[in-house]
Amino acid sequence: MATRTDTQSPAPHVADSHDLIRVHGARVNNLKDVSVEIPKRRLTVFTGVSGSGKSSLVFGTVAAESQRMINETYSAFVQGFMPSLARPDVDVLDGLTTAIIVDQQRMGADPRSTVGTATDANALLRILFSRLGQPHIGSPGAFAFNVPSVRASGAITVERGAKKAVKATFNRVGGMCPRCEGRGTVSDIDLSQLYDDSKSLAEGAFTIPGWKSDSQWTVQVYAQSGFVDPHKPIREYTEKELHDFLHGEPVKVKVNGVNLTYEGLIPKIQKSFLSKDKEAMQPHIRAFVERAVTFRTCPECDGTRLSEAARSSKIEGVGIADACAMQISDLAGWVRGLAEPAAGSPKSDYATVAPLLTSLAGTLDSFVEIGLGYLSLDRPAGTLSGGEAQRVKMIRHLGSSLTDVTYVFDEPTIGLHPHDIQRMNDLLLRLRDKGNTVLVVEHKPEVIAIADHVVDLGPGAGTEGGTVCFEGTVEALRAGGTVTGRHFDDRAALKKTVRTPAGHLPVRGATKHNLRDVDVDIPLGVLVAVTGVAGSGKSSLVHGSLATSSAAAEEGVVAIDQGAIRGSRRSNPATYTGMLDPIRKAFAKANGVKPALFSANSEGACPDCNGAGVIYTDLAMMAGVATTCEECEGKRFQAAVLEHRLSGRDISEVLAMSVAEAEEFFAAGEARTPAAHKILGRLADVGLGYLTLGQPLTTLSGGERQRLKLAVHMGEKGGVYILDEPTTGLHLADVEQLLALLDRLVDSGKSVIVVEHHQAVMAHADWIIDLGPGAGHDGGRVVFEGTPADLVAARSTLTGEHLAAYVGD
Repeated sequence: MATRTDTQSPAPHVADSHDLIRVHGARVNNLKDVSVEIPKRRLTVFTGVSGSGKSSLVFGTVAAESQRMINETYSAFVQGFMPSLARPDVDVLDGLTTAIIVDQQRMGADPRSTVGTATDANALLRILFSRLGQPHIGSPGAFAFNVPSVRASGAITVERGAKKAVKATFNRVGGMCPRCEGRGTVSDIDLSQLYDDSKSLAEGAFTIPGWKSDSQWTVQVYAQSGFVDPHKPIREYTEKELHDFLHGEPVKVKVNGVNLTYEGLIPKIQKSFLSKDKEAMQPHIRAFVERAVTFRTCPECDGTRLSEAARSSKIEGVGIADACAMQISDLAGWVRGLAEPAAGSPKSDYATVAPLLTSLAGTLDSFVEIGLGYLSLDRPAGTLSGGEAQRVKMIRHLGSSLTDVTYVFDEPTIGLHPHDIQRMNDLLLRLRDKGNTVLVVEHKPEVIAIADHVVDLGPGAGTEGGTVCFEGTVEALRAGGTVTGRHFDDRAALKKTVRTPAGHLPVRGATKHNLRDVDVDIPLGVLVAVTGVAGSGKSSLVHGSLATSSAAAEEGVVAIDQGAIRGSRRSNPATYTGMLDPIRKAFAKANGVKPALFSANSEGACPDCNGAGVIYTDLAMMAGVATTCEECEGKRFQAAVLEHRLSGRDISEVLAMSVAEAEEFFAAGEARTPAAHKILGRLADVGLGYLTLGQPLTTLSGGERQRLKLAVHMGEKGGVYILDEPTTGLHLADVEQLLALLDRLVDSGKSVIVVEHHQAVMAHADWIIDLGPGAGHDGGRVVFEGTPADLVAARSTLTGEHLAAYVGD
């Protein structure tokens, strides 16, 4: 070791002076020339009401420019194949480091995507079983339910010297179950929903919507095909007639002198209905599909998705399907146990996979550490909540050796019980302490409290936001006069009096997922909070057991979750809520033209961008690029359409209005449109007054999506509303407005059941059902039923302890 002599340097090295990310003049979305300096290697939390511009600053400006500059490091040859990313609308952006974005975007809902495939865990398990599994069946692909087995043989010509034809065979062993094709479920069509077998085709046997026996061409094809007797009741068909009727191969037939294609009823239904997106169907067609098609567990693989060979290969009695079905915390223990082989096992085999076992155990331990130990690797990725999906994405970064990286998080505590928030805080601080810059968009005071630096945006939402109201420490924020500072220490008090139930919804013997034969009576006519740590069984009880019960059907249950709203980039709040129809009619009436002109998806669309307002370029594995259409300048409509006005505004200006503005605009005068005004009032009620009518649905957060669904469902006649964490994405100041809305719903005669972690909602509830005591197989039981005051007094559960601390009892 060389001798080192430290000498005091007269001045810090110039390389150490770059300790700030400087943003000057940011104008992305609603930002109004924002300038801010963010300290590097510190934890900075961005706060402000929903729609104040936090995401525009953090994701749309800082992270977007970092990604653009990384792309520019590729060679000119590679860049020639990619359109350049547009630079964010900002004057100066200095001091950036590589940004790693961990957002709330749901994982793909592909039926073959699971927690294991979305992380590295399944890939490592497949290699492990291909090395140690007995009997040995093949390479890692033999254990992959996404890889089908392939066999082929024939003559191939090898062009090497003199051409020579040789016979070759090809064989690849895959792990996909051939019956369900790796999906784990198979669909069955209920024939009784397609036709009445006591009638003949001539008597109108079909019960499929739109299929009438007298004039419908499709029906005439069956009646005049010659394969079946149109005057014989279907139940009297011979075996051959029934096979031709249900499963017949496509064949040309002549009907009334016209050549048409005849094919069996089942393939016809599959092509006509089942190949289409159910959400895009008309309501009566969707209802028919839901009645006629049932999904059940694949009988061949028992839902494991794997072939018989893949299931037969085991390590110490455990197959790969068993391993994937284990709770991850248990699987981590099993993997660690493999490092110490059982007596009589050939130790050399285990020694050869020691690095693999270490890596797999590390990945599984990361799940446990981040609070997802209750999941299993075979859990479909599409069923994860936004918060769970975000934490799954975090796993690959926990053990990273990278430093001086900017990590960007979007509300990482979503879906976490107060008990688990401390664990998330520890992870954020650990990333910072490794020398990284951590930027967090967050509303929870527990996370804001650990920040080194706070940037508060506002003062309002939408056009009333977009400015920096405060920069500094948490202590200074508390003392500041901003909306966040004033509400930082807000604590909801326990109700002095609670409502009396008007009845009960019984749930008996609930066993979905981890529920352990739960019996519970859920009171009606009151505000009920279902609580418990993440993974304790709340959603399984409320969405899986209660919402699907016969008692719930009688009461008219409306279940509203945070699932993605089906819709393209063209969908927006105006189209989703049905508000655009009365608006188009109002424009058409005022100008004496057709309503279709005022649709960006129909006749009025800009021909260059087809009414999208932007031109999208898909970059395959990289994020796509959107550039504003030069022809319509992003307005989406033809110039001629924009000449038509209603109360001085054209259709693009109306779609650019916020809900609050539009509510005032359509209330009176020439633009008075009661149908649109009623919907706008519901959107304002649920706290979405800042959204613009034309904002793409793909840009909404999970909480915004749920509140948009709530606004739509408030027009329905359901008696029981089920909400899944409605406080997601809500600022502390907006929680009060949400509680007032829930009170109005209950006072109007509705029953409201809320799955929630926010203590303010718990304190405000009339009745609490607490599940636990832990997550996964440590949960699934009702550990408390009663009023919030009783829960605080008992302090018998984790929820009770945290609620007591929250209300200061």
